Amino acid sequence: MIWVLVLILVCATTVGDVLRSMGMRARPTNKTYIAISTCSMAVSFFTFMKLVAVAPMSFAVPMSAAAFIPETLLAKVLLKEKVDWRRWIGVVLIVFGVALITR
Repeated sequence: MIWVLVLILVCATTVGDVLRSMGMRARPTNKTYIAISTCSMAVSFFTFMKLVAVAPMSFAVPMSAAAFIPETLLAKVLLKEKVDWRRWIGVVLIVFGVALITR
């Protein structure tokens, strides 16, 4: 149950952040992307609330940081952002941090 919540949290946060960015960058602003982003962030919020209810806060908060991993990859691929080596090192540190918490 906890891992399903983590997966939903990471996916919903990632979709929400990426679509919000895509919607705000579009000219004119793409309201459909922003609406879907808002719904996705609501799912993320309520999933996080449930995760905190069933898992320790010291587990839930760091696991929510795992969303930075797919967000950085999608920023590079979909949003065509320049992601420098310092950000990639940050992603690697997050991966190691998440791995430490799961044990």
